[in-house]
Amino acid sequence: MFTMAPAKIVKIDLLQPDEKILKQAADIVAEGGLVIIPTETVYGIAANASNKNALERLSAVKERPEGKPFSLHVDSKEKIEKIADSIPAAAYKLMNKFWPGPLTIILRAKDGNTVGVRMPDNRVALRIIALSGVAVVCPSANISGRPPPINFQEAIKDLKGAVDFAIDTGATKLGVESTVVDMTVEPCRVLREGAVGKEALDAVTRKKIILFVCTGNSCRSVMAEGLLKKKLQEQNRLSDIEVLSAGLMTPGNSGATEETVEIMRREGIDVSQHRSRKLTRDLLNMADFILVMERVHEARIREAVPQVKNRLFLLKEFARLRNNHFDIPDPIGNSLEYYGETFTVIREAVNKVAEIL
Repeated sequence: MFTMAPAKIVKIDLLQPDEKILKQAADIVAEGGLVIIPTETVYGIAANASNKNALERLSAVKERPEGKPFSLHVDSKEKIEKIADSIPAAAYKLMNKFWPGPLTIILRAKDGNTVGVRMPDNRVALRIIALSGVAVVCPSANISGRPPPINFQEAIKDLKGAVDFAIDTGATKLGVESTVVDMTVEPCRVLREGAVGKEALDAVTRKKIILFVCTGNSCRSVMAEGLLKKKLQEQNRLSDIEVLSAGLMTPGNSGATEETVEIMRREGIDVSQHRSRKLTRDLLNMADFILVMERVHEARIREAVPQVKNRLFLLKEFARLRNNHFDIPDPIGNSLEYYGETFTVIREAVNKVAEIL
């Protein structure tokens, strides 16, 4: 049991923190204690989210209204899928843009309730969370209703006898609380505007991402990306839609095939500077529409990232079927004429996709 003796206070260098001190703080959190730690926004009180006694004590210390939940703090984006379900593409876009950083995202939790999650942009906070090995909550280090502390002196003044350990790294970088955005509703709703403005959030969430996927990202997906970009540019819609392509099997950074460059040149599209991109989990999670060339691509993506299944389509579904096959075969190693036939099918499908968007 932790006593109510005055907290042990340690001052450390934010840029070169002592690992032993961070481990000591993390162990106290894991065992159910309360630790004041810095973040880039304000100072917070870290506690073990799975320890009922720690949470009850934290609520009492902060004089927090009964039933008001605490947000979780994580040290990596990958942990989000262990916490939440039905995560929308827009939430992944916000994480990609603003994490680590001053944005708390409310998502649907595994148990059906909602949960707020943030990844702070502070190496001390991130390391303590990682070393603790537990889920961590970290509300601001103040009595509820009072201003959140932007330096250590403000954080400790009312809490010196109420926490077990406290880390002083000086003033916080931003001095403003995180923005809180609810991603469980459509459109998303800003519940508290803090360090990230609503306009910045809107700029990220309103932009659709269309992702074309093939095997090597050197021909079919390159054609599709170039065609859709041209179509959207003609419609003056490129500011609202981002078009990307990637390959399942490419190591990345290779060029388009000579045949693809020639076929696209005839269409007035220059892909000579294209560099292949390897398909990643992040790309799939952020994409609003994922359009693949073959059923094998569809199957591999479904297996690897099942949560994107409702945004995953075969590109040929949008073209007029000339046979009973929904695959667009890989033209690699075939003649320029074969490339032309592949291009014709892709253009037909892409034109239909542009109409739908």
